[in-house]
Amino acid sequence: MANYILVMDQGTTSSRAAIFNERGERLAMESMGFDQIYPKPGWFEHDATAIWNVTLEVSRKAIKKANLVASDICAIGITNQRETTTIWDKNTGRPVYNAIVWACRRGDATCSDLIDRGYEETVNKKTGLVIDATYSATKIKWILDNVDGVRERAEKGELIFGTIDTWLLWNLTKGRVHATDPSNASRTMLYNVYDLEWDDELLELLDIPKNILPEVKDSVGVFGYADKEWFGHEIPITGIAGDQQAALFGQACNEPGDAKNTYGTSCVPLMFIGDKPVYSEKGLLTLAWGIDGKAEYSTGASILTAGAAVQWLRDGLKIIKSTPESETLARSVSDTAGVYFVPAFQGLAAPHWDMYARGMIIGITAGVTDAHIARATLDSMAYQTRDLLDQMEKETGTKLRSLKVDGGAANNDYLMQFQADILNVPVIRPADVETTSLGTAYLAGLGAGIWKDRNELKDLWKAEKTFYPNMDEATREELYEGWKRAVEFSKGWIQR
Repeated sequence: MANYILVMDQGTTSSRAAIFNERGERLAMESMGFDQIYPKPGWFEHDATAIWNVTLEVSRKAIKKANLVASDICAIGITNQRETTTIWDKNTGRPVYNAIVWACRRGDATCSDLIDRGYEETVNKKTGLVIDATYSATKIKWILDNVDGVRERAEKGELIFGTIDTWLLWNLTKGRVHATDPSNASRTMLYNVYDLEWDDELLELLDIPKNILPEVKDSVGVFGYADKEWFGHEIPITGIAGDQQAALFGQACNEPGDAKNTYGTSCVPLMFIGDKPVYSEKGLLTLAWGIDGKAEYSTGASILTAGAAVQWLRDGLKIIKSTPESETLARSVSDTAGVYFVPAFQGLAAPHWDMYARGMIIGITAGVTDAHIARATLDSMAYQTRDLLDQMEKETGTKLRSLKVDGGAANNDYLMQFQADILNVPVIRPADVETTSLGTAYLAGLGAGIWKDRNELKDLWKAEKTFYPNMDEATREELYEGWKRAVEFSKGWIQR
């Protein structure tokens, strides 16, 4: 019997597809970028149709690269950039507007209005989140309010909403399935993570018709079948999770207190906390996944700007030609010469939640060079990770024992060592840092019956290298206190 899994890993800047076997080994991967659209400062969009086309193309290429045919594939898993919002015509499949990306800040005014009207506690106690434009809710509202005729068509039942997982699933099944999973639903700011249902009060508050929302199904199980047209063979879709929860699953974080951090365009530390939710005043509670009809929870949130700051060094300042050069440049100096870089390009997310903060490089003197700035850029990822993990420890009462890492920047040895030093815990890099895809393969494989339970998956996960802290306590805290001072200066900048 064919035991190969196709994973569609749809990210912010590219779509990837990977093929895994029953031992959890990645046999092939294909990737392709697509246009990043910035209509106004702080606005960020994607062409949803382009995302579907690119994802389909790389999926076909990955199957071919693995020397397989579609009939060899027993399951498809989908993972996706979370919160990114699409509304489309359910009859034609045409989006009514570009997909609004998770990092887009056009919902800031709506968020401010909700906060001014005193709804912070209501939203937090229902969704586990704080009011912020990152989540899908204000993006949906913006499309309904600002694109001609859309609200009327939505109320008539002509239009449907989905995050990117739902959009891909709908296209794969040729419109037969309009669904999502708990991990993605919990990132919309419309889903009650305690009652496990779309929340009528929040929908009314934001004037969003309930009929546009997808069905929420377990992360593991048969969602539907990819139409024969796409690959020449009908294939079941058996696992879906948002990219960060998929990475948590791929890191075999199944015991309360297990934690990972994914270093990508953004940075997302998550800690698994089990089947009992923990109240989070800082908006860190989210659903990890749903398996066998039971929801399980995680704590953590997005650090909005992480790897994107290194991309800015490359594309904006042009002080490096490729992102791996950042490590070489950073190592060419012994420290940052007192420089701190707070990369709040779209404001600060958890645990600071200041939508009006902006990026800042501070501590510059005449002796500062591009190398010091490169080092400060990498350091900022580690500092932001500590900010969030400290808050997670405080809210859960669970002390971090170690941190598993993945994503592209996890290959940067300088950054991983500094992360271990500033956290004072071991940082563990797996053999396969593409754990978002791996976790999705695990979920889809469980859904297809390749593996019977999570215990089988533990034995598949392998560590490649562990970074142990070797910084003295006084230096660690002096550096971190400097970071905290810099962050405070960046806050509220565009209101001044």
